[in-house]
Amino acid sequence: QVQLVESGGGLVQAGGSLRLSCAASGRTFGSAVMGWFRQAPGKEREFVAAVTWNGGSTHYADSVKDRFTISREGAKNIMYLQMNNLKPEDTAVYYCAADFMPHGSLWYKGPYDYWGQGTQVTVSS
Repeated sequence: QVQLVESGGGLVQAGGSLRLSCAASGRTFGSAVMGWFRQAPGKEREFVAAVTWNGGSTHYADSVKDRFTISREGAKNIMYLQMNNLKPEDTAVYYCAADFMPHGSLWYKGPYDYWGQGTQVTVSS
């Protein structure tokens, strides 16, 4: 059974940094796409970033490009989201997710089959 556990959220001032982690277990992740999503109060969940587990290709939402970096450490089955220059609008619950059947050029689109429980990120102004 696939399990995804996020950690690393917290309260930070605008301009600060946080690194989120997603510990993955329960299956071989070699062909998977792993993603980060977020949901702010009163808003729909939105895509943040994704990475292919075996090749390291990445894709970012325009709102976080050049500020966030997604990576993975295959040997430890951990995915990261390094978030720099945080803004109040980045405040949300952040979720990691896994897609074991990515498709073609839109490999980051999902659908994602497994989700973590989320970790809160709050950015104060």
